[in-house]
Amino acid sequence: MAPGAERMQVTAWRVARTEPGAPAPGEGSSEWIASARAQTAAAALRDAGRWSLDGPALDFDASDWWFSARIARPEHLQAPLLVFDGLATLATVTLDGEPLFASRNMYRSHRVPLAGRWHDGPAELRIHCAALAPELALRRPRPRWRTPMLPNQQLRWLRTTLLGRTPGWSPPAPPVGPWRDVWLAEERDAPTSRLQATLHDRQGRVRLDVEAPRASCGDIESAELVVAREGREWRTAVAIARDGSWTAELVIDAPALWWPHTHGEPALYDVALAWQERSGRLRRVALGRTGFRRIEIDTGNDGFAVRVNGELVFCRGAGWTPLDPVSLRATPEALHAALTQTRDGGLNMLRLAGTTVYEEDAFYAACDEIGLLVWQDFMFASMDYPLQDEAFAADALAEAREQLRRLGSHPCLAVLCGNSEVEQQAAMWGAPRELWQPRFFHVDLRELCAAQAPQVPYWPSSAHGGAFPHIASCGTTSYYGVGAYERPLEDARHSGLRFATECLAFAGVPSPDTLSRLPGGLATRAHHPAWKQRSPRDLGAGWDFDDVRDHYVQRLFAVDPARLRHSDHERYLALGRLAVAQAMEAAFGEWRRPGSACGGALLLFLRDLWAGAGWGVLDDQGLPKSGWHALRRAWQPLALSFTDEGGNGVAVHVVNDGASPVRARLQIQAWRDPAVRIAQGEQEVEVPARGGLTLSCVDVLGQFIDLNHAYRFGPAPCDALFGTLCTPDGRSLAEAVSFPAGLAALLARPRPEIGLTGQVLRVGGDVARVVVSARDIAVDVQVEVPGWTAQDSHFHLPPGGQRELDLHRHRPGAPLAGRVLATNALGDAMLEGAR
Repeated sequence: MAPGAERMQVTAWRVARTEPGAPAPGEGSSEWIASARAQTAAAALRDAGRWSLDGPALDFDASDWWFSARIARPEHLQAPLLVFDGLATLATVTLDGEPLFASRNMYRSHRVPLAGRWHDGPAELRIHCAALAPELALRRPRPRWRTPMLPNQQLRWLRTTLLGRTPGWSPPAPPVGPWRDVWLAEERDAPTSRLQATLHDRQGRVRLDVEAPRASCGDIESAELVVAREGREWRTAVAIARDGSWTAELVIDAPALWWPHTHGEPALYDVALAWQERSGRLRRVALGRTGFRRIEIDTGNDGFAVRVNGELVFCRGAGWTPLDPVSLRATPEALHAALTQTRDGGLNMLRLAGTTVYEEDAFYAACDEIGLLVWQDFMFASMDYPLQDEAFAADALAEAREQLRRLGSHPCLAVLCGNSEVEQQAAMWGAPRELWQPRFFHVDLRELCAAQAPQVPYWPSSAHGGAFPHIASCGTTSYYGVGAYERPLEDARHSGLRFATECLAFAGVPSPDTLSRLPGGLATRAHHPAWKQRSPRDLGAGWDFDDVRDHYVQRLFAVDPARLRHSDHERYLALGRLAVAQAMEAAFGEWRRPGSACGGALLLFLRDLWAGAGWGVLDDQGLPKSGWHALRRAWQPLALSFTDEGGNGVAVHVVNDGASPVRARLQIQAWRDPAVRIAQGEQEVEVPARGGLTLSCVDVLGQFIDLNHAYRFGPAPCDALFGTLCTPDGRSLAEAVSFPAGLAALLARPRPEIGLTGQVLRVGGDVARVVVSARDIAVDVQVEVPGWTAQDSHFHLPPGGQRELDLHRHRPGAPLAGRVLATNALGDAMLEGAR
């Protein structure tokens, strides 16, 4: 038989905790709690109501944990195979007391043939996960450099995730136990396989290699590899060797190419295995989907850029983290919904950093389908790993080989990266230059990737290149000039950034809906311990990322954030949200404009890990924050932006990722507060395919105006610039807003009334269409309806402007009752027609 038999999940588990080294609780002990599935200790306790992230902390690494399940041998399994897809972290597995195996690497799977081990009747499967604390206390050589995000540097000896073990930014729920599936199958039905799709000179090639037990081919007459797309099939014979291995390679001329969604269609092919048994029975099993694309890294002029099918792609996106930081699991449906939201936000790349975990197969399959590139780190981060230890290095290579076999068929896989910031941390700690680039990452892992996944470029570290690894103007870097290092917004250009594998990092204030889920609810203020517990920080630093946000509030709006927090906490939060949105949009406007040498930038996090002011632009449940709304406009395939060019005035930039040129009308209006239009103009433009153009606003307006007050002859003439790229019939394609003189003056004296209104146009189920308008300039407009999420928010309106947008109900039964507000207005407006 061939691959594809149904997995039988091992369910109905029990979980118990003991002191390190103590035996498991007795059979009838009340220490055991029920768990419906194989999952981490924290997830099991949470499901049982015994623990919560909102309650007292529990040190999961300080105890031994036991997981037990009674399994009955299915009658149809003649040679049962027991598979563990991942155990965290120091695990010993027994069946009816007989040892099966021991594991020290949570990223490796284990396959155990049970023939001869499993007798008639139910058997007890038991997993014992030893406490990490005693292991970490063992005397070992000291690291040659330290990483400040970890309280215990000896974690470098363990192949386990840093999630839950970094008090500065992840919830205290480190994974212990089975964090991936435990399942049974017939041994011959579950061979290991490797599927690979490559593109060579417009020829697509699909290769299948299967390592199967010898018995699996005994009743096979013939087999074929089948590749299909849009009703057409390509077939080739499968060679079956006597040792049970299966091999096939199929060639497709001029295949449809896979593109990231911003640049084209993510074309996929269905792959299946069909065979005929000697009895005459025909069978077919799906092997998944794959695609053909060529991905290259362009390092010309000391830069870093990604080319897909020969085209430069500006990569924008964020670091991906598990949707549930407690179980590290999500359903395929939840993953698909979250990734669809990501695509709709204009992102085209996600990074799985070495601080996290390898994702489930459903994640990569959804990225393939949706058209999202994946930057995949191997799970090494910042530390001085003991790679000179032969056993450790061999285990790490085996881990990498297994992951490459699993992921190699996915066209979404764009970059394989050796580690996260190992080079950077060594350099910043002052380690000698010869230690910055361990052979394992620069030779061993590179060679393995070239052999196992030759169609995916390899990069040795997330920060790599230049005189020192964290230099912005060479290679890749972690860019925090704007952000943690509190540089002015102009640093986004002055740094000469080439590619940021992570960047910006603001403690973004979420919506009131999210803040209501903090311990203490909306009464929890920004200085409260419950708030600060979830404020990201570097261990040992005298500041946190709330302070970074406050710095930009002061810089951008000329207010004292500490005094404002004391006197008007709600406005303090409002200005914090606006500061994050302004800084992020300005940075990406600089990096993406035509003429920029930047090849891409990825935010540190896409989502927060728990409710609070985290690094994500989405909260822990996927609800948008101010940065999301600002970047959603800046990240679209067709986008518009303004930049201040000093004595050269204000420039307007149009970028077009699409495969066809765009012909449109560019309109610009210049306004002085509250509603004085000082100039307007328009110009027909043609934006080349996968290109862009830059114009001076003076050209579009047809007259000289000192829009950015560069010459300072009298007061600043312009408070706001509104740009629109539209079709001949007036339909908006892209919009941009600039405040050339800054927002400090506009926000210093909020107006009592700016003519802000909100009207519900129609309601259908959980979606409501509303229109928002303003008489005067309206800054940072939001539609705030508890239990509903606005499709667009934190936008700006010109005098007489209006915007239609959808509200989506995310809390069942929430009434459509709320308000419209703007940060430059004292009052708000009730949403009319709401019910």
